[in-house]
Amino acid sequence: MAGWVLTHPDTLPEGERLKLKSVLAHCPELDALARHVRSFGQMLTQLQGERLPKWIAAVRVDDLPSMHTFISGLERDLAAVTAGLTLPWSPGVVEGHVNRIRMIKRQMYGRAGFKLLRKRVLLAS
Repeated sequence: MAGWVLTHPDTLPEGERLKLKSVLAHCPELDALARHVRSFGQMLTQLQGERLPKWIAAVRVDDLPSMHTFISGLERDLAAVTAGLTLPWSPGVVEGHVNRIRMIKRQMYGRAGFKLLRKRVLLAS
């Protein structure tokens, strides 16, 4: 069921799409959850972060307990989440370099100091 809800409806095979439609018709809470998940996915893929406050209000109106923790997490740092859903830039490249440097540091644990770590990082680039 979770896979059906998290998958874009157009990419589901016809049989699974019909099963999902049947389940959602019999459970209004699950139908509301699926609508909110799809709406959030659309915000995420189309960089529509300005819709986030309305989306949060709509989820609160439907009173879905399974979404309360997620909503609370979003609200804790709403400005950053909105920027992440709106701006085209990503910290992915920087995070990749940080991850690579941490891996080198772990490999050298207890063997040498900063000078050797610096040399290995510069030579590995």
